[in-house]
Amino acid sequence: MADLLSTSVSGLLAFQQALDVTSNNISNAATTGYSVETANLAEQPGQFTGSGYIGSGVEVQSVTRAYSAQLTQQVRTSQSSYSSYNTLAAQAQQIDNMLSDSTTGLSAGLQGFANALQSVSTSPASTSARQALISQGQALAQQLNSYDTQIGQYGSQLESQITSDVSQINTLATNIANLNQQIAAASANGQTPNQLLDQRGTLIDQLSQYISVQTVPQSNGSTAVYIGSGQALVSGAVAQQLTTLPGAYDRTQLDVGIKSAGGVTNLTGELSGGELGGLLSARSQVLNPTQNALGRISVAVATLINQQQTSGMTLTGTAGQPMFSVGGVQVLPDSGNTGTAAVSASRASLGQLTNDNYELKYSGGSWQLTDLSTGQQVAMLGNGTTASPFTAAGMSLTVAGTPAANDSFLIEPTAGATAGFSMLLTNPAQVAAASLAQASPGASNTGSAVVSSVSVTNPANYQGNTYTVTFTTPTQYTVTESGVTTPVASGTYASGTPITFGNQQLTLTGTPAAGDTFTVSRNNAANTGDNSNVLAMINGLSSKALDGGTASVSDAANNLVSQVGVLTQSAQNNASVQKTVNQEATTARSNATGVNLDQQAADLLRYQQAYQAMAQVISMSNTMFTSLIQAVG
Repeated sequence: MADLLSTSVSGLLAFQQALDVTSNNISNAATTGYSVETANLAEQPGQFTGSGYIGSGVEVQSVTRAYSAQLTQQVRTSQSSYSSYNTLAAQAQQIDNMLSDSTTGLSAGLQGFANALQSVSTSPASTSARQALISQGQALAQQLNSYDTQIGQYGSQLESQITSDVSQINTLATNIANLNQQIAAASANGQTPNQLLDQRGTLIDQLSQYISVQTVPQSNGSTAVYIGSGQALVSGAVAQQLTTLPGAYDRTQLDVGIKSAGGVTNLTGELSGGELGGLLSARSQVLNPTQNALGRISVAVATLINQQQTSGMTLTGTAGQPMFSVGGVQVLPDSGNTGTAAVSASRASLGQLTNDNYELKYSGGSWQLTDLSTGQQVAMLGNGTTASPFTAAGMSLTVAGTPAANDSFLIEPTAGATAGFSMLLTNPAQVAAASLAQASPGASNTGSAVVSSVSVTNPANYQGNTYTVTFTTPTQYTVTESGVTTPVASGTYASGTPITFGNQQLTLTGTPAAGDTFTVSRNNAANTGDNSNVLAMINGLSSKALDGGTASVSDAANNLVSQVGVLTQSAQNNASVQKTVNQEATTARSNATGVNLDQQAADLLRYQQAYQAMAQVISMSNTMFTSLIQAVG
């Protein structure tokens, strides 16, 4: 029944609760994740009298917290993006610093070796110049080996961090699931447990630092959390656990999977955002590509130099031996293979070699090669046998044994090359600065043609016989071997175009006259001043031998340094942008849901005055009641 005392008491109690809520807001003004609360007052039902309905006071209907789903998602999305880009930038910065240093960087190392070759060409008989070349080759090998080692160390640290992040995600997911259970139980009475909701929101905010998340509220108050392409990490009171898996091919590189009743599902290719997404991106976009690119540069240096070194003559008159060794093609079988097939691979064409890795898979009764960078199938020639190996992407592949359906192998053409790169020569006399062959113009020549270079194309079959190139016209020539009347070669001459015969090539420039001759023979072992072969090394190193004849070793090195630098700068810029976006989103959410001390001070004063007024009304009702008792007593 409505009366002055009960109405006053309801107001006193309601404003006391409002003061309690306001006091709690002020106390938590600096608490991370706290959402300002509001005591929602509602009029109590009126009581009917003959004169009408009379109000019966007030009650606190609910205590709710300020919350914006849109602003909260913006905070989490921007936080996830910032963490991802920041992690990628930090990993890329390490590689960028390693490669781009002006004194110890990749380009500087290659230029130092090229300069040493140039010094030998200037003084081919100089032992000190030859020793400097060997020392510079050793320094280049040590530098490339050091790069490979550092990349391996960065990779090990990255894998360790992936494991740590997975553990952190699992801990957060478990705590979120536990809070879901508590919130669902506490919400059963019709009121929301604001403190638990804030705790859960803070945990999901922290989770977004590690991985991109999507949340969906449930009818019982719990929240479902999804990652990847829609996999449930938290559903009600149940948290699925992430786990690390050894890679199917490379067991040292971890994949990330999610456990369920049906087993473990690999999510590596579907995860993005957060620190974990940044680590996975750093591995696939920075570490692995850099290792492959350095490997191709190592292969190019070794191939081009060895090719010419073995075509030349040492200081003692013997044929040159390879200057550099280099690691071979790596073939890694899938751990799930069930057949007996084995694959061996070697490099066949430097110009067709790429920085990509490939998957060789047996499917539909045949082998298929896929470029893992582009996802495109690569056409293969041959049958995969020793007599007719598969050839594709600059490689030669041979398959033995019997494959089972879907058996596969990872082919890494260059990843292991740098680790095996080393200088083989130890003695300055071993440098083959001179050509095995030498060329000289006829004494009676009248044309302007001069010898540009002479080289042996197949040292293993080189016999050192003497040949004479005779020009029948300024544009036509024949080649005869000493003691043999039948020409061994003939053709049309073009300045700068090699004339090929007897496992060697003669290149002339200028215009010969009819009757001009050039003699090609084995070089004199005493000709220590010959620098033609080391000049050919210099030309070969600077030639467009890569990417189908469009890039040199120097171009490849500059491209690698540039690509890593651009990726680093891009990641840093994106991280900076996302950091600003996250700060703005956080500020917007704080303005909407945080504690405004000015507003709380105003509420405190308002509720205090109302509370005091209710106390006065109660005092007055007591006076009235006392007077009434005295009147009837």
